Amino acid sequence: MNPTKRHEIFSRLRAANPTPTTELAYKTDFQLLIAVMLSAQATDKSVNIATRKLFPRHGTPTTILALGVDGLMPFIQTIGLYKTKAKNVIATCALLLEQHKGKVPRTREALEALPGVGRKTANVVLNTAFGEPTIAVDTHIFRVSNRTKIAPGKDVLAVEHGLEKFIPAEFKVDAHHWLILHGRYVCVARTPKCPQCGISDLCEYSKKTKG
Repeated sequence: MNPTKRHEIFSRLRAANPTPTTELAYKTDFQLLIAVMLSAQATDKSVNIATRKLFPRHGTPTTILALGVDGLMPFIQTIGLYKTKAKNVIATCALLLEQHKGKVPRTREALEALPGVGRKTANVVLNTAFGEPTIAVDTHIFRVSNRTKIAPGKDVLAVEHGLEKFIPAEFKVDAHHWLILHGRYVCVARTPKCPQCGISDLCEYSKKTKG
């Protein structure tokens, strides 16, 4: 895909949604971190249902740590892998208080040192909380990048590096949100909604299906 076509794709995504953001509900950087940790292999909707009960009373590292693993699990038991996530969240809260004065660190290295925080979670926090031009490649972004040929790759890291290389600088901060929302609601897995897609004429996958 040539640079002109990529620029046009992101120009259209921006025109359709000038101020994109995550669909996870949160009020602080810490709550965002916890919500993203809980969202692994789960929907944002299911996470929001759980955190809507958790955060009003237990929305800080101190209050969640005070719950302990057994106290946290009932709040998140409707989310997949909740037992493991509860252990990681409690351990993360302890480390935040011990090493970061309860604040969410702003570096990838420090974020990935937290239990249960991998590259994708770190990228989401760096981008959404701190405005860094990072791109967290999930199944939606992986699918959109390969279908459109914006940045095709055999694995998530290859796609991430391709997106970082090819997305024009003016779009990088918001690109993560545009791509994930496009994959979630338009370029869906089984039956992509090409007739309703605003970039279908620029998409290699759409051309094949029409052909």
